[in-house]
Amino acid sequence: MRILYGVVGEGMGHAIRSGVVLRHLVDAGHEVVAMASDRAVDYLRKRLFEVRRIHGLHIVYEENRVRRGSTLWSNILEGTGALPSQIVAYFDLIGDFRPEIVISDFESWVWLYAKVHGTPILSIDNMQVINRCRHPEELVSRHRTDFEMTRAFIRSKLPFCHHYFISTFFRPPIRKDRTSLHPPILRPEILAATPTRGDHLLVYQTAEGHEALLEVLRDCGLECRIYGMRRGIAEEQVEGRLRHRPFDEQRFVEDLASARAVVAGGGFTLLGEAVYLHKPLLSVPVRRQFEQVLNAFYVEREGYGLAADEVDAACLGRFLDGLPRFEERLAAWSQDGNEDLFRALDEKLDQAAAGLLT
Repeated sequence: MRILYGVVGEGMGHAIRSGVVLRHLVDAGHEVVAMASDRAVDYLRKRLFEVRRIHGLHIVYEENRVRRGSTLWSNILEGTGALPSQIVAYFDLIGDFRPEIVISDFESWVWLYAKVHGTPILSIDNMQVINRCRHPEELVSRHRTDFEMTRAFIRSKLPFCHHYFISTFFRPPIRKDRTSLHPPILRPEILAATPTRGDHLLVYQTAEGHEALLEVLRDCGLECRIYGMRRGIAEEQVEGRLRHRPFDEQRFVEDLASARAVVAGGGFTLLGEAVYLHKPLLSVPVRRQFEQVLNAFYVEREGYGLAADEVDAACLGRFLDGLPRFEERLAAWSQDGNEDLFRALDEKLDQAAAGLLT
């Protein structure tokens, strides 16, 4: 089939997940054209996919918090208000490809193309879990405004798809039809990794404003291999037990697979990889980004670790003391690579090819 695949560029998780699905589609013999924005373009092009660059929205962070006003104005000032001309330009990028089906990883332009041309569309992402599943009142009531705003945004982002495949390491009740839950979509490097029980913490934080966290880590008694807190460094910087490392995919996967535990934000991709590798998690989500808050909540609810708004010595101590308990819970997690999602996706593509996708 001719497949148009859209990838949102905000955060690398969408690109990493989409790269796995794109490889499956190409290897299965489908003709695929991808459209993506920002860093997702370069990531996917390095993996030898045909990718056409489009403009995407982005989020502004400050002090580990989403700045809504700055986010709005930044996107407006970059020209996203010129919608009519952009729609024409994006449709021209597709040219004569004439896709038979569209797949979107939270990307709106390919969704619009599908609706304008009456083309079937499938959604593959982790975000739809917020809108299409039910969540405990104890979570929703604590974050009512952020929850309602996020759910409304997601509901408006890709409405009326033919099916929604949701990648998730937790399984809340589904509240909408045409929805299915699947284990996290894992890149080949993670599937090939052999987990071992090392003596270091893997720390991954990309938002600014975590100097207090560094002070806590210095006193924890464990080596900390830190990624993301010093952007742009070209070589490792060592300060006692703290080892700030420039990002290298192979070394990052090795450090993750051999870690005693992980201290991270609330981004879905790393959390899903850590669960697969049975690594206890201390999740510190970006404030006011409900998707990260949700992921961190379920880390703790499933018994895989702790969620925290901030990390102090007492919090880190509780986490380290609980490692045996978290490891026991994680030992029950298993998945057959990405086969669960691939089987379900292939079935929908077969239905589309036969004109039976409704």
